[in-house]
Amino acid sequence: MLQNRVDPFGHIIKTPERGKWLGNRGVIHNDGKEIVRPYKVKAWIICVLEFRGRHREVMMPNRWTELFFFDEATAFSAGHRPCFQCRYKAHIHFKEMWLKGNPQFGFTMKTPVAEIDAIIHRERMAADKSKHTFEANLKDLPDGVFVIFNDAPHLVNAGKLHRWSPAGYAQPIDFSEPKKITVLTPRSIVNAFSAGYIPQMG
Repeated sequence: MLQNRVDPFGHIIKTPERGKWLGNRGVIHNDGKEIVRPYKVKAWIICVLEFRGRHREVMMPNRWTELFFFDEATAFSAGHRPCFQCRYKAHIHFKEMWLKGNPQFGFTMKTPVAEIDAIIHRERMAADKSKHTFEANLKDLPDGVFVIFNDAPHLVNAGKLHRWSPAGYAQPIDFSEPKKITVLTPRSIVNAFSAGYIPQMG
């Protein structure tokens, strides 16, 4: 069993459960197919599992490391964003919503996505390479965001919290009162969700 699934904290874990999306952080494994670093590049992307009939053997030497996510919301929580090549329409829509939700940066559609990646990188990882989080009112968060509740990652969706596991989500929990909560999804991505990007969930 390879260590190639990603959880909402951005950790790369071992699990027999399969993912619905593919991801890339550069070459982060060795010749023994072992993860040796959390990332190699700042452009962390979300790809489709199949694209133009291409076939890859997982963790080939000196090739980018294939990572997998249960759903798109999980990938976003970890700090990934849609791939320009295999998910062009989603990439453009995400960029449009990211710009709409984050006008303070003064970016436009002509701004290289690398500049957005640099901001997301600062938001997803602290200086010690631990997960960067922030506090927010639960009632203000859009669907698709991950938070920490009872020391575990939960998805916010349709007015409920859904506890994450590699196999999926547990029975939802209602929340009815505004309260501060720790948010896992990077802040500018949360803003993109608020502006209109709806991630695939479940």
